[in-house]
Amino acid sequence: MALVLYDTWSRTVRPFIALQPGHAGLYCCGPTVYDHAHIGNLRTYVFEDVLRRVLVLNGHEVRHVVNITDVGHLVSDADEGEDKMEKGSRRAGASAWEIAERYTRAFMSDWHALNLLEPTLWCRATDHIAEQIDFIAELEQNGYTYRTNDGVYFDTSRQDDYGYLARLDHAGLQAGKRVALGEKRHVTDFALWKFSPPDTTRQMEWDSPWGRGFPGWHIECSAMSARYLGSWFDIHCGGEDHIAVHHSNEIAQTQARYGTRLANFWMHGHFLTLDAAKMSKSSGDFLRLQSLTERGVDPLAYRYLCLSAHYRSKLRFNHEALDAAQAALDRLRKAYASWPAGGTADADYVARFNAEVNQDLNVPRALAVLWEVVRSDLPVATRRATVDAFEPVLGLRLAQWRLDAFEIPADVTTLAQEREKARAAKDWAEADRLREILRTQGWQIKDGADGQQLSPLD
Repeated sequence: MALVLYDTWSRTVRPFIALQPGHAGLYCCGPTVYDHAHIGNLRTYVFEDVLRRVLVLNGHEVRHVVNITDVGHLVSDADEGEDKMEKGSRRAGASAWEIAERYTRAFMSDWHALNLLEPTLWCRATDHIAEQIDFIAELEQNGYTYRTNDGVYFDTSRQDDYGYLARLDHAGLQAGKRVALGEKRHVTDFALWKFSPPDTTRQMEWDSPWGRGFPGWHIECSAMSARYLGSWFDIHCGGEDHIAVHHSNEIAQTQARYGTRLANFWMHGHFLTLDAAKMSKSSGDFLRLQSLTERGVDPLAYRYLCLSAHYRSKLRFNHEALDAAQAALDRLRKAYASWPAGGTADADYVARFNAEVNQDLNVPRALAVLWEVVRSDLPVATRRATVDAFEPVLGLRLAQWRLDAFEIPADVTTLAQEREKARAAKDWAEADRLREILRTQGWQIKDGADGQQLSPLD
């Protein structure tokens, strides 16, 4: 089955056809590094990792770009409040540059713990100020900007289709606005460049044609994605909370400069919920990956939990669900470790697995195929080879896991005891026959001075 993906722009599932055959450009909105990422954020990155793996499965060479927002993200999406980096700096008692580095390292640690594939490129907003200024200057030349006392703003009234990605109700937004616009002309207008407050020195500020200040949050992604992937690339991803503001504004800027909506597909992961509410750092009710590992949970158990729900469905988080995911992963690891290598994957199961993940990344149904294999009567070496064929998509590091302690099934113990009796009777042919039976079931015997030792095959 050919790969089909849900596109938020068209609100349809449609075939993925790479703009350049054999290659796929993928841009994923990365973290704002003013604090630790919470596990709700990390769910989105697991979804994007699966997407990349499925693109590779389908023969595409993926250029994967992830940004690091280390300036410009204000506390409010309505361009109110202060920069989150400056606020985080005060809270942490360190410079904005120091906390950016601290939380970037913490994010990378979570990234690797979840076995997310390394992007082709990480790009920091503060390393691309010149590109953002050039972008704003061209928007100004094209007549899409205006100045206020606090910055340079994008005039959304210049675009009849502004907010189409989110299907925004412009009339409703204007009628229902709850805050004063100040000098903004329209409620949907957004900052491209913010001026540093008078008589205040910010830690992160730069000179520009409009005055000393810093870029808005949205311009960084438009500028960096266009630099590294072009103004029209395959897929742009993020969380569902990006649809109405951040991604709508990225599209508006890119249309105004290049005449494109930036990406052919816009894809969004849905929220992780906790006690029926979206997890949010601002509300304080968030969990870090480290919070889970301190409970003795393997980070890959959280990855497995994320895989168990479709990326476009809400995932309710509780510790019971996480414990169930850990138990399932443990069962899978033990089964896999008990099977010998050297088999050939079952083509029918592989085709079924691939068909499921190609159906808009339906990993929950692909996991059902995986468990069919585990419980099947296929030769154990075939089971292992078949699961190996699934692993590039699942990313559970099954081959790297080692069984420190294991339970020996009763029937295996019985066979080992019968073999010991055969050896004692010097019935070497029978002993060899029983050894081979044990081997086909995934167990090996080593004979030593202390008798025979039974363990799963390596």
